[in-house]
Amino acid sequence: MENLNLNDLKVMENKRRVRYGYMWALFCAVFWGIWYLPGTAVWCLNPFDEMSAAIAATHGESISLVVVAVLITAFNALTVVIALLLWNVVLGKHKVKELGRTIMEFKHCSKWFFLGSICGLIAVFGSYLAMGFIGAAFSAVAGLLYPVVGSTVARLWYGEKISKRALAGILIIVCGGIAIYAGGLVSEIATGEVQWFGYLGGLMAALGWGLEGAVAGKGLDLAEPDAAITIRFIGESMVWWIVVIPVLALLGFPMLHYAALIFDPFVLLVLMFAGITFGFCYVTWYKSFPLIGVGRGQGIGNLYGLFAVIFVFLFFGTSPGWAIIIGGILCVAGSFLMFTESTGDMESLRGE
Repeated sequence: MENLNLNDLKVMENKRRVRYGYMWALFCAVFWGIWYLPGTAVWCLNPFDEMSAAIAATHGESISLVVVAVLITAFNALTVVIALLLWNVVLGKHKVKELGRTIMEFKHCSKWFFLGSICGLIAVFGSYLAMGFIGAAFSAVAGLLYPVVGSTVARLWYGEKISKRALAGILIIVCGGIAIYAGGLVSEIATGEVQWFGYLGGLMAALGWGLEGAVAGKGLDLAEPDAAITIRFIGESMVWWIVVIPVLALLGFPMLHYAALIFDPFVLLVLMFAGITFGFCYVTWYKSFPLIGVGRGQGIGNLYGLFAVIFVFLFFGTSPGWAIIIGGILCVAGSFLMFTESTGDMESLRGE
C-alpha cells in the first residue's frame, strides 16, 4: 500500500465506487421486480375490487379503473412513507436530523425532491394504470424505456457523460420499447379493442421515472439518499391526499368511503409489503446515482423488468406475449451493455 501513488489510489477508489454503485442498482432491480407482486394482487382485493364494480356501474369500466388506480397509488405512497420513516429511525438520530435539515433547505436542496415527487407520481400512477388495464407483465416491461429519458435529460441538463457503449445500450433499449408497444397495439387494433389507458400508463411510467432520475441526480449533489427519498414520497403523499383525492370526492366519487374500508388485516399486509419493497427499491436507486450516474443507475435498475416477469409468472402463472418477451430481452441486453462498461469511462460522471 505504501508504494501506491496518488493516481493508483484514485483508480482503486473509482473501482470501489463503481462496484458499490452497481450493487445498489442491482438491489433496486430485485426490490422493484418484487413490488409487482403486491401491486398486482391489490387490484383483486376489497375495497378496491368492490369500488371498481360500483364506479363501473355508473361511469363505465375505464373510468372506474382510473379512479381505483388513484386510490391504490395514494395508499402505495403512504405505506412507502411509513416504511422510509421507520428506516431513517433505525439508521439513527443523525439520519432523522439530516431528514429535517434537508426539508428545511428548500431553496437549495429539497425543492428537487419535491419536484421529483411530481415526476414519480406520474410514473407510479401510470404503472398502476398499465397493471389495471393490460397486466403486470406489460406494466413492468413498458417502463423499461425510462433510462432513455433519464440519460438524455441528465446529459442535456447538467452534462452527465454518456459513453459510446452506454449510448449503444440506450439505442437497444429504444428498439425493445418499440417492440413492446408495437406488438401489443397491432394485435389489439386487429380486434378493435385497444386499451389506450394502459398504453398511456406505460408511457407515463417511462417518462416519469426518467425525469425523476434526472431531477434526483441534481438534488443528490447536496443531500443524502435516505433523506432525499423520504422527502420525495412525503411530497407525493401530500399531492394525493391533500389535492387529488379530495377533488375526486367533491366530483362525486366515493374516495373517502372506500379509503375508510382499508383496515382489513390482509389488505394492510399486502399494502405494507408494497410499501416496503417499493421504498427500499427507491432507497437503493437513489444511492446508485451519485456513484455511477443517472444513466447507468437507471440502466442497471432496468433489470427489474426481467425480475418482475419472472416473479409474476411464478406466483400468478401469467405469461407475457411474444412482443413483451422480445422487447424485454432487448431492454435487458441494452442494460447489460451499459453494465459491462469499463470503470475507466466513469472516472468522472460529469462533463467539463
